[in-house]
Amino acid sequence: MGNDSDTSAVFASTISKEYDILMGSLYGVFCVLSLMGNCILLLVAYHKRSTLKPAEFFIINLSISDLGMTLSLFPLAIPSAFSHRWLFGEITCQLYAMCGVLFGLCSLTNLTALSLVCCLKVCFPNHGNKFSSSHARLLVVGVWCYASVFAVGPLAQWGHYSAEPYGTACCIDWHAPNHELSALSYIVCLFVFCYALPCTVIFLSYTFILLTVRGSRQAVQQHVSPQTKTTNAHALIVKLSVAVCIGFLGAWTPYAAVAMWAAFGDATRVPPAAFALAAVFAKSSTIYNPMVYLLCKPNFRECLYRDTSMLRQRIYRGSPQSDPKERFGSNSQRHKDMSISTRFSNGQQESYGACLHCTENAGLCHVTPPQRTACVLTGSTYREVTVRQLSAKPQDDFL
Repeated sequence: MGNDSDTSAVFASTISKEYDILMGSLYGVFCVLSLMGNCILLLVAYHKRSTLKPAEFFIINLSISDLGMTLSLFPLAIPSAFSHRWLFGEITCQLYAMCGVLFGLCSLTNLTALSLVCCLKVCFPNHGNKFSSSHARLLVVGVWCYASVFAVGPLAQWGHYSAEPYGTACCIDWHAPNHELSALSYIVCLFVFCYALPCTVIFLSYTFILLTVRGSRQAVQQHVSPQTKTTNAHALIVKLSVAVCIGFLGAWTPYAAVAMWAAFGDATRVPPAAFALAAVFAKSSTIYNPMVYLLCKPNFRECLYRDTSMLRQRIYRGSPQSDPKERFGSNSQRHKDMSISTRFSNGQQESYGACLHCTENAGLCHVTPPQRTACVLTGSTYREVTVRQLSAKPQDDFL
């Protein structure tokens, strides 16, 4: 913090003090919400680690990348915003910018991979059913390698990292393409392969998913009662598909638009406040993804509900003074309920956790139906019913 670069004009804020305070306050809120949301999501994933499905690896990886961005950027950006200048020197500026690009591109690439996997499972079930946990792990490694290429590029003189135009943070030097060919090539590749291509893939993937669901709706309705024609399965597919697309565009399109304006236009005419506002939108993506999956993914939501219920019971009973037999019985009942809620009577694991878009709708993925009976969990009790009875039950009874 004592470097000469701290006094350089490039690290002085170019927006008003009031805007810096507002930005620092928003970053503080984002930091708290992101830590809570992503840590809860990882805790839920840890508790159900033995039953994780291949597509859920991407949800976990998305949470890890968002948490990495939160821990590496917000602790530096918040005090700098309140101080009205960048506080941490040139070397830290380079590392800050690299982490921002690495974790940001990892999140976007991860969303792209997740959309491809779900599209494969819904639209091409014969191939999608062959997608295993090993394939998911390999693809997750590829996501990190893909993002690392563009994050390390400026450190190897392919492009440059510098202070943001508003002065209190660091990112890619968007002014360099105006006078340097290598920086221009880096920006072009970054825009094509890290924004335009992922955006196209996401839109096409979810478009195919929605078309497939819509085309098969009539066939599905022939096998269900009128009460279940508007089930949560189809609604959930639409909600999550639209949510992911809106989140992608809402978080990163403003920053991409302003960056391209500075890179290919007259950089001196881009207001620093435009970059500051776009950066706020981009960093808000760290709180968006855990909220979507915790609220919209049934098996994650139910696991979280069980864990919070257990915590409330321990608080009410007073865990140090409670009877050890009660605690043992409660834990046994919890594991019993989890095993019941995740298995059919033929011993097979439920399949909707593998991919939200495809496994909520067994008709699309050609999942083998249960043999004769299935266990239905209602509240804290369960019972076995026949398949004919099961089709007439509301899907809200299922975990």
